[in-house]
Amino acid sequence: MTSISGLPAFLGYGAVACGLVALYLGVYLTATAHREIALIRANNVAAAIALGGSLVGYALPLAVAIYNAQSVLDCVIWGLVALVVQILIYFLVRLVLPDLSRRIADGESAAAILLAAASLAGGVIDAASMTY
Repeated sequence: MTSISGLPAFLGYGAVACGLVALYLGVYLTATAHREIALIRANNVAAAIALGGSLVGYALPLAVAIYNAQSVLDCVIWGLVALVVQILIYFLVRLVLPDLSRRIADGESAAAILLAAASLAGGVIDAASMTY
């Protein structure tokens, strides 16, 4: 019986994580100037790279937040901090490349790779900063 004693916590944190990821995607997809899902459906690889990098960049600190959480509320708070960090990263990359969304919409992989790399780097630093 002890092998599944952690199942309620697993299910609880898993549900919270899924909710936070859905919230993140909703905020991110609204914040960007291009329509990622439509572009991905049209086989735009650049959009998939950018969104995928951003999603992993968010999931990394979210995983650390779950690992270090003292409670579900603690996890939610740090998950929201990670969300804000990733949105800020998108806008910082737009400062460097003001035409970022147009370039991604046009299928330019270089811009998408830069955004994905920035998202991943930010996520790793964010995650490391959460090891309190």
